[in-house]
Amino acid sequence: MQVKETTAEGLKRVIEVVVPASDLEARLQTRLHEAKDQARIKGFRPGKVPVAHLRKMYGRSMMAEIVNQILNDTPRTVIADRNERSAMRPEIEMTEDEGEAEKVLSGKEDFRFKISYEMLPTIELKDTAGIKVERPVVEIPDDEVEEQVKRIAENARSFEPVEEAAKDGDRVTIDFVGKIAGEAFDGGSAADQALVLGSKSFIPGFEDQLVGATAGEERAVTVSFPEDYGAENLAGKEAVFDVTVKAVARPVEQELDDEVAKKLGIESLERLRTVVREQIESQYGMATRQKVKRQLLDALDKDYDFDLPEKLVQAEFDNIWAQVTRELEQAGKSFEDEETTEEKAREEYMTLARRRVRLGLVLSEMGEKAGVQISDEEMQRALFEQIRRFPGQEQQIYEFYQKNPEALASLRAPLYEEKVVDWLLTKIDVTDKTVTKEELMKEDEEPVALAS
Repeated sequence: MQVKETTAEGLKRVIEVVVPASDLEARLQTRLHEAKDQARIKGFRPGKVPVAHLRKMYGRSMMAEIVNQILNDTPRTVIADRNERSAMRPEIEMTEDEGEAEKVLSGKEDFRFKISYEMLPTIELKDTAGIKVERPVVEIPDDEVEEQVKRIAENARSFEPVEEAAKDGDRVTIDFVGKIAGEAFDGGSAADQALVLGSKSFIPGFEDQLVGATAGEERAVTVSFPEDYGAENLAGKEAVFDVTVKAVARPVEQELDDEVAKKLGIESLERLRTVVREQIESQYGMATRQKVKRQLLDALDKDYDFDLPEKLVQAEFDNIWAQVTRELEQAGKSFEDEETTEEKAREEYMTLARRRVRLGLVLSEMGEKAGVQISDEEMQRALFEQIRRFPGQEQQIYEFYQKNPEALASLRAPLYEEKVVDWLLTKIDVTDKTVTKEELMKEDEEPVALAS
């Protein structure tokens, strides 16, 4: 096999490979002799089939298998021998001329093809000891915990029937049928639906129009679905609901005590407070993590500048752009609504794609040098978590990931990224800073995650 580099521009490489016809013939002869001892062909005793007969019957298909094997194995071997790493799957270019292809398969001509790829750049890691970040921390006051406990306790509140007009806080039991332009629509009807007035669990304006209703009363409730409503066939449309109020119940006064906690499945009020505090801490903790990670990535972004594999950047941009345009479409908005233009948005998201690829490569190199690993157990947890998102399709989703290494790699990437960040946070200067919850929860302009 002859291997020759024909292009070396930046990170781009094109390698020309020539497999002599004599090499192809030698491989074919090996296969034919292996098949000779196993072939079962009518008219011949086992192991006595002439090689010439086997070649006549199966030579072309065997040669096609040999060619495919060469195409599968050679790129990986060639790139490894050059001590290079391909950023994406190498592209193969070979003749499309049927005549030439037939000569190769018949063993009369050398097999020529080209391997095109972009190398991963060589990254010289810099010392991270000088990086400093502030970890924003929120002190959770007892009154915030107590407010959340009271809100949760509302779920355990009892109601008793009343023969009075419904008011905010009361629970009404209703039947309803929703219509648009006089026609009932799917999902717009229900029977014996319990609704606490003022809970804002229905379309804006629906609950307000039931205040003052009494048991047995029928009302026509007119509302408009929000413009960003999830169901596109209903978004922004006016609907009339024919509502029958079947019962009105008023909340019973309750003391915040152990009995309330037990109704919620928790052994005591004190334990309920502890659980609520832990939930709030977890919520704030995730936000803290994102803020710290953003500062760390910003610091790394300033430290590194190197050539990027353009196809890797383009693939990242395509992922970002698909998400952006999908979200705009779902919201029924345009770039002009976001006070920008498509051209400007493309420039901004291409810059973001370059940042993500650059930081992704830096973190990958750091992780490799630090020996960061993702265990099989961690991958299994990530896979099962993904499968849980598709109830009823678990087996199909599992098989999809098992058969698609690239899809499985997409689950591994964010796990690896977070473990490298964890390792980095032990190597840099991190100081705590007390902030308000409003400061902590303020969203960054761009998403932090590198993985797509």
